[in-house]
Amino acid sequence: MVTCYLRYVLDPAKLSEFETYARMWIPLVERLGGTHHGYFLPGEGPSNIALALFSFPSLAAYEIYRQQAADDPGCQAAVRYYEETRCFLSYERSFYRPVLA
Repeated sequence: MVTCYLRYVLDPAKLSEFETYARMWIPLVERLGGTHHGYFLPGEGPSNIALALFSFPSLAAYEIYRQQAADDPGCQAAVRYYEETRCFLSYERSFYRPVLA
């Protein structure tokens, strides 16, 4: 299993738009074979950082997801929404291997 960790730098004036963007992606990842663990919006601490976590059975499965997402109308709509709102300023993507019980 591989878990994708996304760290977003947000525009604090566009938290509502970012939450809409996040809600768009959760079912898309699930439909395309991943397990979404949610988005985590600012609470205490920095007001401009958000996180997202989702897993795939393997890095190869994640790469298949990326290929499918490029042609998926729902994913394309989510990308367009970001382009229209610019609800985050940047993001970092890392991959982790979980240690489970």
